[in-house]
Amino acid sequence: MGLLHCLLLWGAAALLLLAGGSGSSSHSLQDFFTFVTEPSPGLPWFTFLKYVDDQPFVHYDSNVKKLLPVAPWAKKVKQAEPHFWENWTQRIEFSASFHNTTFVDLRDLYNHSEGFHTMQMNFGCSLSEDGQKGWNILYGYDGRDYLSLDRETLNWTAGDKTAEVTKRQLETTPFIAENINASMEQECIRSLQKFVEYGKESLHRTEPPVVKVAWKTGGDSPETLVCRVHGFYPKEIDVIWKKDGVYHLPDALSGGILPNSDGTYYTWLSTEIESKDRDRYQCQVEHSGLLEPLDITWNDSEQPRNRIATPILTKRFKALEASFEKAIRKSEERILQRLEEMEQRITRLIKCH
Repeated sequence: MGLLHCLLLWGAAALLLLAGGSGSSSHSLQDFFTFVTEPSPGLPWFTFLKYVDDQPFVHYDSNVKKLLPVAPWAKKVKQAEPHFWENWTQRIEFSASFHNTTFVDLRDLYNHSEGFHTMQMNFGCSLSEDGQKGWNILYGYDGRDYLSLDRETLNWTAGDKTAEVTKRQLETTPFIAENINASMEQECIRSLQKFVEYGKESLHRTEPPVVKVAWKTGGDSPETLVCRVHGFYPKEIDVIWKKDGVYHLPDALSGGILPNSDGTYYTWLSTEIESKDRDRYQCQVEHSGLLEPLDITWNDSEQPRNRIATPILTKRFKALEASFEKAIRKSEERILQRLEEMEQRITRLIKCH
């Protein structure tokens, strides 16, 4: 499945860019389609994946030929509305057939009669708590943006000169963009509201972060403080360093917000300091799972030994320190393993083609 994960990475990146808002104040529905020219075991010629917010919801591929629930609460939809589920499956199958023709046309435009090629599509919509709607349409070819539609102007944007051909064709039939806009603003939003209602217990849950401060020295180099934040949901979170109670930005390095295997998230934020200023720093964390911002310092009674210092935490956080470190190591190992598998698979494909 390494190559399939690589192809779906295009969709995952789009999902991260499209996600917005804080807490559960906004929701999104995103569809990702992937087509390949040369299917193989574990790599169907067509794959469909739907997300509600950041949670994989349902999956379909040309090998299984069934719409399968991914999120546990997706089973509620299938059980409560079997006719809807069946109709939905038929629409996905029709879309696969229709857009596979588009895939053939794209390969003709690029003069790609042979070899391994991919086409990916991302369609989605969003609805904020105050009723503001949004949507996105994006086509990709061989891992690059091919064509997108601007929601505000309903103008098409080409990713390269070849895509300009398709853009000009679409501009002669403006009703296509108008129909897409109507469908996204109405049907997509209705579906989003339906699914959010089914999955509200999971989508609206809050899991507070576990916070740990680490510090290390590097010989003559300044000390580095690392604030690690783990096990939180939803993923929207604010982590900052404060010096003497004031927001401190210089030299702060963020690890981004990354998913854990249990559906929660983790992140980290580091900064370089002078050892004499160590007791002047705090890591402040704000999250919807916390009643108030959490300020974490460290125990300055210990001397630097290139190891984790004990932060001033509640008993609950202290009890979770060991499992926190273990989870971080496992997550890092899994990510490295997957990257190595994808690199090896892609290298073999390049050699073959």
